[in-house]
Amino acid sequence: MKERGMIFNGEMVRAILDGRKTQTRRIMKDQPSDGFHPTHNGYDLDLNAHWYTPGVVDKNGYLQPAKKDVFGVADENEGYTCPFGAVGDRIWVRETWGVVSHELDEDGRIQPWSPDRPATDIHEMPFGNGYYSGHAIYAADGDFTWGDDDGYEDGRSCWKPSIHMPRAACRILLEVTGVRVERLNSISQEDAQAEGMELTGWRPTYSDPDSGGEVWTPYDNFAQLWESIYGEESWKANPWVWVIEFKVVPNVQDNPD
Repeated sequence: MKERGMIFNGEMVRAILDGRKTQTRRIMKDQPSDGFHPTHNGYDLDLNAHWYTPGVVDKNGYLQPAKKDVFGVADENEGYTCPFGAVGDRIWVRETWGVVSHELDEDGRIQPWSPDRPATDIHEMPFGNGYYSGHAIYAADGDFTWGDDDGYEDGRSCWKPSIHMPRAACRILLEVTGVRVERLNSISQEDAQAEGMELTGWRPTYSDPDSGGEVWTPYDNFAQLWESIYGEESWKANPWVWVIEFKVVPNVQDNPD
């Protein structure tokens, strides 16, 4: 079993915590050819990722089986290894975060901060050029009023980007339960719901832009969210994506039994 970090924005973190999000889609870095037809032990189309032995060309120009199996998708001409792991591997969620160490009591004396929101206890956690102790907190849970002793004296935010989150500050661990590939626009309504999307208000839709307007489906809301992150052209390009299905790993410290 391997662990890998993966960035999620605040909206998606909240959906995971609410139990509404059990899938995520990420663009395949190397896009398959137009004729890509993944299979497994046969000729029928199989979009699910599997362990398989890729072929490699030896020094004499002959195709030989590789020494190690890989987890991914392939047809007879091309293959792609999933960079996010295999079923059973784990993903730790990287989200916007900050550290709170102290607060002031009624007499203005510094004392350790007592968490009044979700927080992860940290002790001498290496970060940057130093070490942090106190509690990691998360922007997805709402705003926070930073004190002078948190790093700035002019009221600036002390939130740190998700890409800089250390593993020790992570609060959400996911276990991969399924991996497949598909075209982005092929997402179903059910899978859009598994991405954390819901029905919302009345407006023209992605699935039927000339309809004059209707209640937006999970599909429509997923398309809008995708465009807000990757741009309108990305949705129109309809790239191949990795579909990662997951479940939340319970926090052992909170559930010792």
